[in-house]
Amino acid sequence: MSLEKIISVAGKPGLYQVLTQTRTGVLAQSLIDGKKITVSARENVSLLSEIAIYTMTEEMPLGQVFQKIFDHLSGATALSHKSSKDELEAFFFEVLPEYDEDRVYASDIKKVVQWYNLLVDKGLTDFSLAQPQEEAEEKAQEEAQDKA
Repeated sequence: MSLEKIISVAGKPGLYQVLTQTRTGVLAQSLIDGKKITVSARENVSLLSEIAIYTMTEEMPLGQVFQKIFDHLSGATALSHKSSKDELEAFFFEVLPEYDEDRVYASDIKKVVQWYNLLVDKGLTDFSLAQPQEEAEEKAQEEAQDKA
């Protein structure tokens, strides 16, 4: 499953998997305890695929940041999100040395580490973004032409 089906809901702990869309919002399942909730369209929801981290040159999608952490730790979980501010910042600097220290706060790093650990614990390690339909079709056409 890609990050396009994972959301964070303001005021609620952890992450949620979107199960289906309803007339008034979405039905989601908690990755922490498996409980299902309805999230109204009025609530502040963030898709993980839409979140990015500031670097010195550009904004890096969260999926790429997760992949860098995953590669750095060889698939293991990261340090606890309850670690000290200095430990979290030192870890994040090891993984992503080009992050913008002025615009990425310790609270942001804490969330990234917490979310990464939750996803890895649940075996959700596909941090890539799903390909848009058009790109997938173009790629299939190119492959067909290469074979011909």
